[in-house]
Amino acid sequence: MKINLDKNLVEFTPENDQEKASLEKLWNTVVDCSKFNKKLVPVGEYVPVKSSFARFVIEE
Repeated sequence: MKINLDKNLVEFTPENDQEKASLEKLWNTVVDCSKFNKKLVPVGEYVPVKSSFARFVIEE
């Protein structure tokens, strides 16, 4: 997955079919067109030398 950061805009670009499916699932979970959108909130820390992933919780 390619991630591009431009000021306050974050762009995710899936690079294979599995990533496309995962991004679609995330989008459908976070974006609710009929109600309020949810937020991704960071959990813990992301330090590349310590961890291979960043973790977020989805809040309503």
